[in-house]
Amino acid sequence: MPTSLPAFDALLALLLVWLAGRLLVTRDLFKAVVLFMVFGLMLALAWVRLAAPDVALAEAAIGAGLTGALLLDTVFRLRGEAEPPPPRPSAGLIACAMLAAALGAMLVWSMLALPDDWFGLTREVAAAMPDSGVTNPVTAALLNFRGYDTLLEIAVLLLAVLGVWTLNAEPPPAVPAAGPVLEALLRILLPLLVVAAGYLLWAGAHAPGGAFQGAALLAAGGVLLHLARPFSFGTGWPVRLALTAGFAVFLIVALLLVLVGGGFLAYPPKHAGTWILAIEAAAMLSIALILVALFVGSARHTDRGRADAGAHDPPA
Repeated sequence: MPTSLPAFDALLALLLVWLAGRLLVTRDLFKAVVLFMVFGLMLALAWVRLAAPDVALAEAAIGAGLTGALLLDTVFRLRGEAEPPPPRPSAGLIACAMLAAALGAMLVWSMLALPDDWFGLTREVAAAMPDSGVTNPVTAALLNFRGYDTLLEIAVLLLAVLGVWTLNAEPPPAVPAAGPVLEALLRILLPLLVVAAGYLLWAGAHAPGGAFQGAALLAAGGVLLHLARPFSFGTGWPVRLALTAGFAVFLIVALLLVLVGGGFLAYPPKHAGTWILAIEAAAMLSIALILVALFVGSARHTDRGRADAGAHDPPA
């Protein structure tokens, strides 16, 4: 458990509230994105203080890093457009604010009403750990005890990519040539990110880490590579198979377990660790590609634009 630092924890909580408030009221989009990224980093620190390093890794890599990069890319694409008018107070906004305040009050009241000796599902999880195939309770919960949720989370990411490919109708903005600093960072950081992602995948069975954390590092390397040497994904079958491989392996394993007499995602205790590692390896690669695809987009609109331009070219 982290060392007790009540003054630091109180200051961190106040800082999070202040950052959230500033983020919601600022009119400058770039400043709002920067505040969002700082909020994510401070929230990751808060998860560390709560002894949840797995959640802290995911928050820092995905919540602050990749999501911040996506928002910065959006701001860059919107540059030059007219600023939206400031929202006026309305009955709908006031009602939403009141509902949010009521929900927050209910959550605080629920936490204060818990008994002092309440441990949640800690004891049940600890009792089931010997049959989970791993020794990290977070991995056991995500891939074994509630694997349905994780399977659906990967499906949601695939739907997000489908939405981006459907709506990605504008040509990508011109990207300036990478400077020597970015090229040096690419040469140094990209191999380190790949090695660290592999370590997090392997360590997830017994320590903080796992598929999502490793995928976030791989995706960060992909974003860095795109910034230095811009590329775009196509929409052909190889790309589609790579994006769906994680979900497909997860689903196939679940169905195989049903066919051999078990339940849906009910791993046999002796082989649970092997099944979980196979699922996490495929999921890590697919999730990383999905996150990079969300940032990069697809080349379909570019190809279509070229085809449309060729259709209007005068005959030779």
